[in-house]
Amino acid sequence: MITEVPRTADLAKYNFAYLDEQTKRMIRRAILKAIAIPGYQVPFASREMPMPYGWGTGGVQVTAAILGPDDVLKVIDQGADDTTNAVSIRAFFQKVANVAVTTHTRDATIIQTRHRIPEETLSEGQVLVYQVPIPEPLRFLEPRETETRQMHALAEYGLMHVKLYEDIARNGRIATTYAYPVKVAGRYVMDPSPTPKFDNPKMHMSEALQLFGAGREKRIYAVPPYTQVVSLDFEDHPFEVQSFDKPCALCGAHNVYLDEVILDDRGGRMFVCSDTDHCEDRRANGHRGEMLADEALVARVSGGEIVA
Repeated sequence: MITEVPRTADLAKYNFAYLDEQTKRMIRRAILKAIAIPGYQVPFASREMPMPYGWGTGGVQVTAAILGPDDVLKVIDQGADDTTNAVSIRAFFQKVANVAVTTHTRDATIIQTRHRIPEETLSEGQVLVYQVPIPEPLRFLEPRETETRQMHALAEYGLMHVKLYEDIARNGRIATTYAYPVKVAGRYVMDPSPTPKFDNPKMHMSEALQLFGAGREKRIYAVPPYTQVVSLDFEDHPFEVQSFDKPCALCGAHNVYLDEVILDDRGGRMFVCSDTDHCEDRRANGHRGEMLADEALVARVSGGEIVA
């Protein structure tokens, strides 16, 4: 459902999308450079935003710079449309930009996300904006920024392969489950943000433009449409995504990323789609999981026809 926001007097108190036009131009120039050099971290002068660092200030600034009056915005947090971060950012742009918002992936022109890529395949004309806490994939291997920049310049990524090899030596497999490093266009190693490695294949040759904004670290990078994105691995230990033993308990979907939900204090649990829009769309089309209540039966119980 697309929600149109009525124009209010409060909108006049802000420039469109909050940021001033000079700042937007500066961010757009950084975005253009990032698109021209896929995977390269472009520095930019990050601005103070009406939210603390770590809550998506980089993604918000990127969205504000590219947002237009005719855009339809979708904001998700861990795949969900109704979590605190998503609701707050969506309300922010409704107030300062008066744009239409939606919870449906296919209807959105701009999707801002924290830590997930939607299950539905993105199309040409859509833009996926990632909120990134730490853009440097080598940060925990080499904390010195001067050294990591030199390593990127020389394409010396042996240290990253050593880290993956240590995983294999200790666990018998590559144990990294999120922020799994990728190589973009055969050149730069990039941090895909803390998305689960389940989402890495969706980045490869995607039709949508993918933009990454790190406000605290003052970096922007990008993956243009139809760009090769390859997860690092070894010939004898190829990259593998997570697998789940059961389908979604609500819609019965297989081959999707699932969240574990604790039901009680006796160890009861269920696994449901992380992408709430995908799950709701499947249920609306008649798909049912093993733990989805029968609506007709619930209605009969509520109406007193059946005594529970």
